[in-house]
Amino acid sequence: MHTAIITGASVGIGRATAQRFLGMGYRVYNLSRRPCPDQGVHNIACDLAATASIAAACRELTPAIADSDSVCLLHNASQMRKDTTTDCDSDSLRQVLETNVVAVNSLNQALLPGLPRGSSLLYIGSTLSEKAVAGSFSYVISKHAQLGMMRASCQDLMGSGIHTALICPGFTDTEMLRTHIGNNPEVVAAIGGMNAFGRLIEPGEIAELIVWAHGNPVINGAVLHANLGQKEA
Repeated sequence: MHTAIITGASVGIGRATAQRFLGMGYRVYNLSRRPCPDQGVHNIACDLAATASIAAACRELTPAIADSDSVCLLHNASQMRKDTTTDCDSDSLRQVLETNVVAVNSLNQALLPGLPRGSSLLYIGSTLSEKAVAGSFSYVISKHAQLGMMRASCQDLMGSGIHTALICPGFTDTEMLRTHIGNNPEVVAAIGGMNAFGRLIEPGEIAELIVWAHGNPVINGAVLHANLGQKEA
């Protein structure tokens, strides 16, 4: 039995990835406050900002990991807020880091020791893992931190048979992006025009790359950009 554990599989990239793993016969778990509507996904209600909620989810996952031949642990869920260097109070920053960084560490600490050889530890970063734009201060910080976590994971997991990578989508047509930029057709078109193909990326395109990365340990430690050739600012 092969297993996929996905944070935030209720919508967007996470849901598209869950669908693909289901199609491959995987047992799929969604860790999210909202359930994934797709039949066959095992939903575990989990608030990634709450330590006790994460611990309860991990206890429920332990038996599934124990009888798995391989596991894909996919850190997909994120918070994205509109803030800046001069307008982001520390409590707000702390809340974003709690979901985007600390929760990732909590899940890794609880689950990695039980993952079998042949498993993968995948992080969903962003083009903002290696660059920055105005108005996304806390998100940029958290995505840079995830890059460091992936690289540290690669070194610390040497010899374990578990490989890791950071997948960095460009502007993908997700609920999170739409919430951030709104649904003004002109704004959406302008954002979509910031790559060589002049459109937003579909969540399923990123999901295909995630599934491929899980099955190919040769990419261990890699940063995989998936942005349709994003234009430089």
